[in-house]
Amino acid sequence: MKTKIQQQYSGIGSIHFLENILTVNENPFNIFLVTGNFFYQSSLKDTLEPLLASYDVTHFNDFSANPQLDDVRKGISLFKEKECDLVLAIGGGSTLDIAKSINILTAQIYGSSDKVTRYITKELSLKKPGKPFIAVPTTAGTGSEATHFAVVYIDKKKYSLAHPEWMLPDYVVLDPSLTYNLPAKITASTGMDALCQAIESYWSVYSTEESQQYAGEAIPLIWKNLPVAVNNPTPLARESMMKAANLAGKAINISKTTACHAISYPFTSYFNVPHGHAVALTLGEMFVYNAGVNDDDCLDGRGLAHTQKTMQELMAMAGVTSPDDFNHQWCALMDTIGLERRLHKLGLTTEEDIDLIVKNGFNPERVRNNLRVLTERELKKILYRIS
Repeated sequence: MKTKIQQQYSGIGSIHFLENILTVNENPFNIFLVTGNFFYQSSLKDTLEPLLASYDVTHFNDFSANPQLDDVRKGISLFKEKECDLVLAIGGGSTLDIAKSINILTAQIYGSSDKVTRYITKELSLKKPGKPFIAVPTTAGTGSEATHFAVVYIDKKKYSLAHPEWMLPDYVVLDPSLTYNLPAKITASTGMDALCQAIESYWSVYSTEESQQYAGEAIPLIWKNLPVAVNNPTPLARESMMKAANLAGKAINISKTTACHAISYPFTSYFNVPHGHAVALTLGEMFVYNAGVNDDDCLDGRGLAHTQKTMQELMAMAGVTSPDDFNHQWCALMDTIGLERRLHKLGLTTEEDIDLIVKNGFNPERVRNNLRVLTERELKKILYRIS
């Protein structure tokens, strides 16, 4: 896979590199600014407006927490109307994802013809890149600034719009000070998204030496710093989390995610569980399940010995000696950062609710990424154990 070379700026105060990117590197006329509502009412507004004062700015923030098809269409219409020539996305994963989608799809759409859905569902292939793109994450979790895909929901079903090069931002600004005012619940959920990404990437059948290096650096960073960032945030914890989230994003950009992410999407679509929280719900039990891999159900072409070594390395990173101990530590971490672990307390109270998750979360592609064969029967067992 060809990978775009990004220009990345990191560290406290690195948001001020934005001025140099705009004036020296790009010199745009009309900036398409994508933000979430929470972000734009925060103190960063006072920092951003002087940096953008000399440009025409088209501000788009009219979209759902989980980007929908209609949100993308609204953004494309505005982008085309204002003839924007650069995209600046500042916010969480949904903000970055919808900005990616609008940017790349606007480049594919001509006249009044609406082929948006066909591109998202991969019926049509992307033919050309979008405009220059600057990504500034304000959460430490999704890693969207480091990945070549973006999530879009159509009728509660999750799709990934992807291109190995054109979907990657051209510039990334990782300023941990932008996360200082992040509420504890969002810090917890996005942080667990990053940790799940790193762990799933590490055991993915598509992992590589490079992706495992990124993930292996991210996992202990998050495990150590997430409780601090949630409960008693310090600049060091915030900086460590932003670094780790970016590393986790780089890891899944190579390996993709696996079963826990696949299972998470209907939790979000049907029961409004935030994405990172939804992924974390099954990872502890999935760890125990994957650790039981054998010759008959190993999906990784590198063989059983490789997968067993992978699971042992993950246990070492977590400081545990058995899969059950990992699960206990996982539950303890969720308790520490205030994330509910039981499905019935999240609104899933019936057998029909469990069946809904299985029906809509059993994504064949992502389940095949998992190192051990996962059947619907085994998935149901996992869901009942956490119900």
